[in-house]
Amino acid sequence: MAITPPVEVDRSEAAAMMRTVSRRILPFLFVLYVVNYIDRANIGFAALQMNKELGLSSQAFGLAAGLFFWGYFLFEVPSNIALARFGARRWIARILVSWGILATFMAFVHTPMQLYVLRFLLGVAEAGFFPGIVVYLTYWFRKKEVATATALFLTAIPASYVLAAPISTLIMGHVDWFGLSGWRWMFLLEGAPAVVLGIACYFVLTEKPANAKWLTERQRRWLTTELEQEQQGKPHARKLGTLKVMADPKVLLLAVIYFVYQAGSLGVGYWLPQIIDDFSGGLGATAIGFVSAIPYVVAAVGMVWWSRRSDRRGERKLHSAIPLAVAAVALCAAGFAHSPVLGVALIAVSLTGMYSFKSPFWALPTLFLTRSTAAVAVAVVNSVGNLGGFFGPYAIGWAKDSTGSATGGLLFLGGLTVLAFVLTVTIRIGGGRKDPADRAAPPVTEAADEPASAP
Repeated sequence: MAITPPVEVDRSEAAAMMRTVSRRILPFLFVLYVVNYIDRANIGFAALQMNKELGLSSQAFGLAAGLFFWGYFLFEVPSNIALARFGARRWIARILVSWGILATFMAFVHTPMQLYVLRFLLGVAEAGFFPGIVVYLTYWFRKKEVATATALFLTAIPASYVLAAPISTLIMGHVDWFGLSGWRWMFLLEGAPAVVLGIACYFVLTEKPANAKWLTERQRRWLTTELEQEQQGKPHARKLGTLKVMADPKVLLLAVIYFVYQAGSLGVGYWLPQIIDDFSGGLGATAIGFVSAIPYVVAAVGMVWWSRRSDRRGERKLHSAIPLAVAAVALCAAGFAHSPVLGVALIAVSLTGMYSFKSPFWALPTLFLTRSTAAVAVAVVNSVGNLGGFFGPYAIGWAKDSTGSATGGLLFLGGLTVLAFVLTVTIRIGGGRKDPADRAAPPVTEAADEPASAP
């Protein structure tokens, strides 16, 4: 592929252009992901009322929370392939509208089976959203900026909990119109914004810098050239067909790491309101909501700081591994905590570690694969890894039913996070400072921005 004729700019002009890109793209993506995470995670707050009304045991709730990820797993890769074919703007809009409709339908379940089916379908509808956004960011941000950009996008996860905790519990505690329970109104009122944003998405998102009318011609040429040169400057990067990506040992190991990580992260996330309820000995739903927000405020700050550190140092592997070690220690310690203040503080530390892991981790596939191949790899890693989102909540539910306490589940998830740390330390990824042995990987043989070739 011919490289666009270069445009010479100085460092301050380049920084100003990237600030323009960040302001135009990241706030909207942030809002999308906040709404997304609220709709997938608000079941944790609904459980404070819903479990009793539907007659759900702890294990049954864990099953319902986790079934989302089976739908996600089965349709993640096909959805990301469709995103590459139809374009980010159209496909992300479709995802938002379909999941928003299903999220509102959660308000009308009356049996555990109906809940199970809707949670599964919600995962089907949402499949492809997160990996599509991760790849979309690489269309706009250079390697030295992408971890920070991803982190700013990912702050939507803790922000969604910060917002969802008080908002969800306030709705549950004060809205009971037309004879519907508060948790049903919560699903209705929190699901509707996704439909509206899905429609807006079609008009707001821009596919690539070359299509950006909000940039000048000079800015479009500069950014396009920078990104093309960066892709062609990775001689170790490989382009693989879809099936070969799915069988690549490094991709599969990344998927295992993410599976173990998600088991710990989402196991804690979905159960946090009930864990705090156990710690506190009977706080009301609204108070639990506000206390649940505290760990996510801490996690958001820690994640952005750590991701910027990773960008400054140009290092990804250790910046992925170290937060896992911190999270594992804090999770195990939380399992033995009896003080509510200490318990919440340890959970805050563990969530900070878990969220700090994510941005450097998602930069790893781009170190040894071309952009188009990395798009499929991210989908594979995310789909397989997200099955941990089924395993973690279910494991805590099983432990709580068996022992009457979530302690065993927290210790188990802490042990899994130790495993994720060990696997991350040992993986060999080409292209990073710490992995010189991998730089002999086969060269790029096809254009980096074409669709992945057939296997």
